This record gives sequence, structure tokens and C-alpha cells, in this order.
Amino acid sequence: MYSWSALSTLAILSTALAAPPSSETSSAPAPSPTVPYASNDPNYPRWNPRSNDTVPEPSRGGLGATILGPQNRLLDLQNPDALAPPTTDNGDVPNFKWPFSLSHNQLYTGGWARGQNVKDVPSATDIAAVNMRLEAGAIREMHWHIDAEWAYMLDGHVRVSTVTPDGKVYLADVGRGDLWYFPAGYPHSIQAKNTTKEGAEFLLVFDSGSFSEDSTFLLIDWLAHVPKEVIAKNFQVDSSAFDHIPSRGLFIFPSDPPPPNATDDRVVPNDTPVNYTFPLSQVNGTKSAGGTYKVVDSTTFTASTTISAVEITVEVNGTRELHWHPTEPEWTYFICGEARISVYASSSNARTSDFQAGDIAYIPPTFGHYVENTGNTTLRFLEIFKSGLYRDVSLSQWLALTPPEHVKAHLGVDDATIAKFSRDKQVVVGPAQPAPTYAKSQSLKSQLHTETDSLDAYSPHARILPRGFGEE
Repeated sequence: MYSWSALSTLAILSTALAAPPSSETSSAPAPSPTVPYASNDPNYPRWNPRSNDTVPEPSRGGLGATILGPQNRLLDLQNPDALAPPTTDNGDVPNFKWPFSLSHNQLYTGGWARGQNVKDVPSATDIAAVNMRLEAGAIREMHWHIDAEWAYMLDGHVRVSTVTPDGKVYLADVGRGDLWYFPAGYPHSIQAKNTTKEGAEFLLVFDSGSFSEDSTFLLIDWLAHVPKEVIAKNFQVDSSAFDHIPSRGLFIFPSDPPPPNATDDRVVPNDTPVNYTFPLSQVNGTKSAGGTYKVVDSTTFTASTTISAVEITVEVNGTRELHWHPTEPEWTYFICGEARISVYASSSNARTSDFQAGDIAYIPPTFGHYVENTGNTTLRFLEIFKSGLYRDVSLSQWLALTPPEHVKAHLGVDDATIAKFSRDKQVVVGPAQPAPTYAKSQSLKSQLHTETDSLDAYSPHARILPRGFGEE
């Protein structure tokens, strides 16, 4: 009979001989898909605002039909991805677009103002904005707000000033592409200079989605509702000195332009510990493959403790890379060009919208998205955040810095593809890399044939290529 030790030895030897040699470099069997692969169908915009001879139709790839009833053709031309959305859109994502052109404008002697807040975009709970125009010399009535004010100059020059709660003074001029910031409750003034005959226009951004210019605290409006004898006592003058106070606030009104030199307008020299303006126009943008970007937050614009921003340019066929912001929503303002944004809201929910100059996008925190230049000129826009520090997460960088086998298990890509993922944030990427020579890949030729057939199926005009997006 065999001893227990002999039997144990035989069992170990038998197991060792039966098992294949272990190796950390051996590959697991190629996984088979548990669901169908994502579609290769092209999803370029069906047309663009310049497609003058096009009658927009809600159809794509054999789906949809023509419109038999009334149609706002010009509006549909501006929103191809609303009328004929890409097949990648799915589910129910709240509207995240608002054109300033739809905001109710308030007209004054000397300028106008129109706003956007949570009433226009219900999801925009953290940021609101006002687009304001002042003729040369016109004044925005001296005022203050419950919320902080961040501003970007769209054109012209203005002179701004503030007095801090501890009596410190700051006065400076701001030109096109520059910024100012006033903390909540700080009184301030804004007056357009006459460096151009048209005056100035600017964008005001507030760190509350419910902000409204109608709830601004105005100097004239306040004193018009204080008894004259109280005013006289407060300033230690005769009450007749205030006989010409207007009976209500003026909001915007004409006046003589300020002196050309800011120092001539100062009651006392500037003595605040920080500057409340920032010359963003003088900052060189960081260049990337598809455009440029300038980050401005409290690390560079010290006073701006609650709002940060990025000014981005995207060249034709370029894209603001796939990314998201961990904790803050993105309020986007388009200065020039044409774009489209697709947002991913988790749980298979995605939506695409198109944008032109003067439009606003509001993207909640953590929503994955990109911004693609769909026009034939350079796209310029602002990403604005309710935070003193700017942060984003780049999809490409995340995947490039994750173990390759883990990425391959998710996406089914090869090592050569992963090697092209950028370990640095690209911010703005250029057009897709050229494909290999068609003759070297029959499968690629077959795929290209399938895609162009699909393009012809839903395009009533020319085949839609990345440059031009639907132009004949």
C-alpha cells in the first residue's frame, strides 16, 4: 500500500504535468461582443446656415419624413442637429441651448441690455448673464448686486471703478477681450469711452442662475425712495441740493465721455490690494493642434475668486476635445463662428445642439461633451465656471494613463491605437488623422464604400464631407 505522503506526491506531480505552463505574457482568448458594436454610420450635420438652396428635412439614413405643414426654414437651417439629430443621440436630455437673440431686450436712451437666467434655461442654476451695449459716453447707473459680476469686453472700451467695504479705490479702463470682476455687494460704475464712435458692448456673468438685472440695487432708484430730509442729514447739506434727483432709476443714460486718461478721473490713486481688471487680450494663447486656449482663474486674475474661464479658438474642422468638468457646470458663450455640442448625460442619454455667435450653452457638471467647429471660419468661444479655479478631465489623457490592457478590454482597440492617445491634455484637436492608403486595406475600402453610400442615402445634395458640412 502507498503511504499518504507518497499519494500526495503523486497527486502534485499529476497536477503539474496536466496544467499548461503559466506565463504572465500569455493573452486571454479574444472576447466576443456581448452587445452589437457601435454604429459606423456617419453623423455629420445634414446642412448648415449657409445652405441657401436647402429645404431642411427631418430625415437621416432612411429614418424620418418630409414636413407637410408650416416650417420655420431659417431656424431649421441654424439647427440641423435638432431637426435631423445624429443617430448617436438618445433618451431625454434637457435643453442646454439659449440664443441671446430670443432674450427680451430692454431699450434705454444710450444703450440696451438683455439677459439669460434660469427662467430661460431651467437647468442653468449656477450662472446667469447679461449682454449690454452703451453708446459713447453712456453710463450704466452706479449700482451693486447680491451676486459677483465677471465681465468680458466684446467691443470698444469702458471705464470701471469700485470702492471696497474698507474704503479702498480702484479705477481702470478695459478694452476688447479684457475682463473685470467685482465681488458681491461691491458698488461699481461703468461708462463707455469714446475711443470708437459706437461706444462699447460687453458680456456680464453672475455667479447665480437666478440673477436678474431687474433686481439690481441702483443709486438713483434708492435715493428716489429716501425722504429728502434724511438724505440731507446723511450728507450734511441743505435738502435743496437734491432737488434734481430723478424720480426713478435710469439704468442706462447718456453723458459726456470720461477724460481719455484714467489717472485724470481718479479722486485718489488706486490703493486696493488686488486689481479688479485683467488684460486677457494681452495674454498669448497656448497653441494646440486645432487652435488656442487661454485659462484665466484666481491664480492669474487674483480678484476673481468665484468665476473662472477659458477663451478658446478652434480652427476649421477642429474640435474642443472630449472632456468633462468634475464639479462645476460649464456656461459657454459663442463669440464668432459655428459649432455643435453633443452632451452625454449618463444612462445612454445624449443630445446634440448647434450654435452660432451670440448663443449660450449650459452643460451640467460631469456631463461628457465636445465642441466641434462646423463652420468655415475660426470658432471662438468662452467656457465660464462658477469656481475660482478651472478644472477639466480629458478623455484622451485618462485613457492614455490607464493600463493598456484595461482600455483594450473596454474598447477593443489595439496597442497602436492606444499609443496615439495623448498623455497630455490636448484641449483643442485638429482634423482626424489621414487614413492609410486605401489600396493597402480592402476592409477599409469596403467600410468607406458603405459610409459614402449611407451619406448619399440621406443627403439630397452633395456627399457630406467634414469640411463645409453639406455645402455643394
